[in-house]
Amino acid sequence: MQSKNKLNELINCIIEGIKEKKGEDIVKIDLMHLDQTVTDYFIICHAQSSRQVDAIADHVEKSLRKNMQEHVFHKEGAEQAEWILLDYTDVVVHVFKKDVRTLYNLEDLWGDGKLTRISE
Repeated sequence: MQSKNKLNELINCIIEGIKEKKGEDIVKIDLMHLDQTVTDYFIICHAQSSRQVDAIADHVEKSLRKNMQEHVFHKEGAEQAEWILLDYTDVVVHVFKKDVRTLYNLEDLWGDGKLTRISE
């Protein structure tokens, strides 16, 4: 578990990386107060195309490596680029294609978490 300051810095770097590649409808879900969760935070966004999904995920990964020396623990979904998951242990990033995000609706699935919408 990272310090609160380091965790906030990580989250801010992720959000800035998403914004730089025009990710849409960014939300942060705080799961820390819930029992038996796999992470402390989800960061969720979407894009209009698979190409943009891939670009956002790639940019976030490179930004964290460059600016914070953080390496992704686990990555899934890059082959189809409809839903790419980047696992940084305490924070999991979900980059969706818009229709796939609507289908899985993680915000409702994790509705007990504290949801914060990030302004563009």
